[in-house]
Amino acid sequence: MAERMAQMEEDIGDLPAGEDDNDSDRDEDDRAFAWMVNDDMDEEDEDEEVEDDQPLDTEASESFELDTPAERSGHIAVVDRNIMYVWGGYKNAQNHGFFDLYLPRNEIWTYNMESGVWTKHVAGGNLHTSMSGSCGVCVDGVLYLFGGHHARGNTNRIYRLLLRAPSLVWEEMRDLKGLPPSCKDKLGCWVQKNRLIFFGGYGYAAQGLHRGTFEYDESSSLMWDSPGRGWNNHIHILDLETSTWSQPVTTGNTPSPRAAHACATVGNRGYVFGGRYKKFRLNDLYYIDLDTWEWHEMSVPQQGPVGRSWHSFTPVSPDHIFLFGGFTTDRETLSDAWIYSVSKNEWKTFKHSHTESPRLWHTACSGPDGEVFVFGGCANNLLSHQRAAHSNELLVFNVQPKSLVRFCMEAVLQHRERLASYWDCLPKHLLHSLKQRMSRVNTLGS
Repeated sequence: MAERMAQMEEDIGDLPAGEDDNDSDRDEDDRAFAWMVNDDMDEEDEDEEVEDDQPLDTEASESFELDTPAERSGHIAVVDRNIMYVWGGYKNAQNHGFFDLYLPRNEIWTYNMESGVWTKHVAGGNLHTSMSGSCGVCVDGVLYLFGGHHARGNTNRIYRLLLRAPSLVWEEMRDLKGLPPSCKDKLGCWVQKNRLIFFGGYGYAAQGLHRGTFEYDESSSLMWDSPGRGWNNHIHILDLETSTWSQPVTTGNTPSPRAAHACATVGNRGYVFGGRYKKFRLNDLYYIDLDTWEWHEMSVPQQGPVGRSWHSFTPVSPDHIFLFGGFTTDRETLSDAWIYSVSKNEWKTFKHSHTESPRLWHTACSGPDGEVFVFGGCANNLLSHQRAAHSNELLVFNVQPKSLVRFCMEAVLQHRERLASYWDCLPKHLLHSLKQRMSRVNTLGS
């Protein structure tokens, strides 16, 4: 089973038309790629999902100790308090040409946004395999992980991880009521009122009656002997209080099926921008009222952001969402950034210093001081015949004015030799924050 053919694009199995052909979706068909996963699936999974090609190697043979995470794309990242958690995705094998490796399923990296320090953690529990293209969100200190793509295809399992517990242990949420979403990856999620609201994605056709549209991808069944896949615009709600799946009855102008789009929650609105549908990467913008379930399409001006998939769309204030990067229909990896005003329905370009760092299939998390932390992703065309430029670089965008506390912190650090004797007079939480930032200053240049 080929990572480049099946996983390294926003709608597994749907390869965009080659530059030299008119209608073919299999321009990378003749390349020799193979899955290389880091661990075996549980025995019960082997009964549920059959794979013709077995894994050729393990992640363990490729890994070595680092003080920063490995480069990756297709991972997830969430923030709890001032800590960013990174899990999953895949990278290039180090010594195997174009082969790809999933990152280990039990490996979680944290980034302290105050000290700037990465820390590796090993999680326990029953997470069944490594994956990419999963959907991860954090609610009240709990990371929820849904769906994704692994060596045997897509899944619709959901797990949780208590981030504030003494040890990190994955737990599958098994006894859920209602009709769950289909098996898929590259979907989006909104969070409101203790509900996880999943939208869209690419994967297998739903079993049973699901509200919404599934658009079969005719090229997906050509890759190997497997059920066909496609795009959908389904909405599924998981109520965390009742442990129940449900689907709302929506009204209004519904978005087309799509995958590799980006979702953002602002108040009671769930926004979705772009994504891929068939051969096109979109630049449309919709929001759904999460109380009434009415869809609204918002106009995007001609001079606004171009159509894209594999981008990020991050709320940075009660009125603003930050758009960065992605991949166009013309196979360009983007480094542009935009700020969308919710109240004005207005797009403005955002000037930044990372224009030479294009990214797709990265993650973006909002920090405590008005920053957006973009981690990982790919810096070149994933669908080309060259080695993917997966990244482990952390790009920081200061999208909001610094707070008064932040300015004071920086002034105290700048004059730390003169003011250090007064630090003990500060409240404990400010003293802790200063010491965190101080450790970052001391390690610069080392």
